[in-house]
Amino acid sequence: MTGKENAQRMEKIVSLCKRRGFIFQSGEIYGGLNGVWDYGPLGTELKNNLKQYWWQVMVRERDDVVGLDGAILTHPAVLKASGHVDTFTDPMVDCRNCKARLRADQLAEKNGAKQCPNCGGKDLTEARPFNLMFQTQMGASADPASIAYLRPETAQSIFVQFKNVLDVSRKKLPFGIAQIGKAFRNEINPRNFTFRSREFEQMELEYFCRPEQGMDLLAYWLKERIRFYEEIGISRKRLHILDVPEKERAFYSKGTFDIEYEFPFGRHELEGVAYRTDYDLQQHIKASGKPLDYFDEETKERFVPHVVEPSAGVDRTVLALICDAYDEDSAPDEKGKMETRIVMRFHPRMAPIKCAIFPLLRNKEALVAKAREVQALLQQHMNVFYDEGGAIGRRYRRQDEIGTPFGVTIDFETLGEKGEELRDTVTLRDRDSMKQERVAIKDLPQLLSSKIR
Repeated sequence: MTGKENAQRMEKIVSLCKRRGFIFQSGEIYGGLNGVWDYGPLGTELKNNLKQYWWQVMVRERDDVVGLDGAILTHPAVLKASGHVDTFTDPMVDCRNCKARLRADQLAEKNGAKQCPNCGGKDLTEARPFNLMFQTQMGASADPASIAYLRPETAQSIFVQFKNVLDVSRKKLPFGIAQIGKAFRNEINPRNFTFRSREFEQMELEYFCRPEQGMDLLAYWLKERIRFYEEIGISRKRLHILDVPEKERAFYSKGTFDIEYEFPFGRHELEGVAYRTDYDLQQHIKASGKPLDYFDEETKERFVPHVVEPSAGVDRTVLALICDAYDEDSAPDEKGKMETRIVMRFHPRMAPIKCAIFPLLRNKEALVAKAREVQALLQQHMNVFYDEGGAIGRRYRRQDEIGTPFGVTIDFETLGEKGEELRDTVTLRDRDSMKQERVAIKDLPQLLSSKIR
């Protein structure tokens, strides 16, 4: 696609997200809060499906990973030890012409001089460091002793609680601590819809190991994480692996890979998989004076574990799922005339609604009653949606547009009016192929569950 086509595609995606209840601008009736987003009914389901599947794969299906839910409010000493208080900054400049505030390291150059992307002006202030953390006060008094921060990442609570988790879980190396939670960064220039936001959610694993295992586990987790994205329905051809050069890695990293996705606005990072060595635990040992080491019962060694960190953005992955799923094709309307169909081709396990239930006619009590029975039957197993408004073709289109993979229509055959052999059967429609088949109502839960998982 050309740059113009990609921009148009992104505009359609953003419009659909608001129109169908995936994502809304936070505080929209008051002009909106820049870089902050609210997830609507469908967006909430999609986001929860992603997080639940990540937790299933990364924690519940493994016996070497346990979970943690750390606090958002963070002790300043934690972030002082980790380096965030002193170094978690971006270089910031102001455009004197249009008053825009910009990141200096993201400005394009023209004829050897950096220019403002908004107005093209070159009259910029000198770059100055801008700390990205949100600071707040705890307690009744506003003094330096009451300062706390909204955490800028979820990792530090894992490192600080390493010893407690190790003691209660009785795990042996290698083992991991997983966490899903909110983080906050006061971005200078939030952009690209939800991709770069000031409030966001992370899915993170700190996988602790012996020093000699680090590089092998880095390769292992990179492979596992690529497989995860394929399993949730993201196209492999749009995923790319960047081996981050040494000069661009954090100084303590022995290896970092970025898993990138081809968004309509360009190729950007979805997840980082980094070998962080023992830097974080060592920093907290020095700052706190408390032991955060590991004793190997077999070798009788005591040492500070190294760590490999796969860290994914929930919001970025949701956006990738939406961008990857968005498609347009042609389908006939009620009169047989071909029209453009917008369809979200979510993998069934990610789809916000798994199955829609339609009585053929809303004014036929027997059809409505049977449709409600089917709804009650399936609700025990999956998220379903009942719709009796409008022509059946229009109802199909509405569900296609939000990515519902299956539709069940209760018609006169269901009531046995066209032969007893069809009584208590329904029409099952597939979203992608639009093909239909007759299925017995009693078989629906097992059949649909097998297709969803």
